[in-house]
Amino acid sequence: MFTVEQIKAAHAKVKSGADFPAYIKEIKGLGLIRYEFMVADGTIDYYGAGNYKVSAPAIYPARPISNNAQPMLLKKNIEEHQQGQSDFLTFCQLAADAGVQKWVVDTQTMLCIYYNLDGNEMIAEPIPQ
Repeated sequence: MFTVEQIKAAHAKVKSGADFPAYIKEIKGLGLIRYEFMVADGTIDYYGAGNYKVSAPAIYPARPISNNAQPMLLKKNIEEHQQGQSDFLTFCQLAADAGVQKWVVDTQTMLCIYYNLDGNEMIAEPIPQ
């Protein structure tokens, strides 16, 4: 099964949202089924088959998440990020400002789903293959 170090090595190749599909393909190949990224501090839980789970610690200091979920603003930020107009940490801040508590990447359905503080789905974005 995969390790956090393997996932981090794959993620190190990502320079912008444009690199995201290749990253997902690589981690899916390692056996990752899904992961949950917490926008508040960047902690991540990675899941594989048979209830396998590994976690990565926070990658930045805690930041507030807006109570005002703004799916349209988030959609704009995602599109710009996919075009390479923002780096990862900037995108995390933009997501927090748009009210994103976490996103879940599902390599089985090839969706990245963004959730607000109430646990409601804001956007389900297809991951290009």
